[in-house]
Amino acid sequence: MTGTSKRENDRKDFSNSDDNHYVSMCQKGNSNAFQTLVERHQKKMLNIAYRITGDYEEACETVQEAFLSAFKAIKKFRGDAAFSTWLTGITMNHARNRLKKMKSISLHEGISLDNHVETETGQILFDPPAQEEPILAQIEKKELQAKVQECIGTLDNEFKEVIVLRDIQEFSYDEIHDILDIPEGTIKSRLFRAREAMRSCLKHKLGDIT
Repeated sequence: MTGTSKRENDRKDFSNSDDNHYVSMCQKGNSNAFQTLVERHQKKMLNIAYRITGDYEEACETVQEAFLSAFKAIKKFRGDAAFSTWLTGITMNHARNRLKKMKSISLHEGISLDNHVETETGQILFDPPAQEEPILAQIEKKELQAKVQECIGTLDNEFKEVIVLRDIQEFSYDEIHDILDIPEGTIKSRLFRAREAMRSCLKHKLGDIT
């Protein structure tokens, strides 16, 4: 294992331990502890939801629903997997449902980025990262990211999910198994096909790529 990988794993272990502390507090009725978990994970969950749905506003609503579901189910969390893995599974389920709704209707209402989730003991504030206008030097990078997202959007859900979790969010195969509940062999097979499809799509949009 390289020094960099070890440092990354150490940081992940520390983060998981920290999450467990807040989960324990939340299970004892401390709603502020859950707000801390929201703040720690909302950016990552929003990225996942956006990659799956391909729509920023839909992703925001998806994440709000996911956090509400997680809050209601927090007492059932036993720590068999990391909290972030458990939360990602919930977010993926809501993203799938949202995607089905998006495909079944042509119009949908937008949401306010100031929306919050009501809880029995108070409010869980949701404050997704603001969309900032890219500066001139970032335009090319933004355009490339847009092409990548377009290609992700062409994938069937089963391939989209594994490439988002593995290549974008960098979950391990074990974590993806916990999230999607499919064997490692299936994950690798889908990932191979997803990467081939992405390479073909990007080649069509951008020209030859390595």
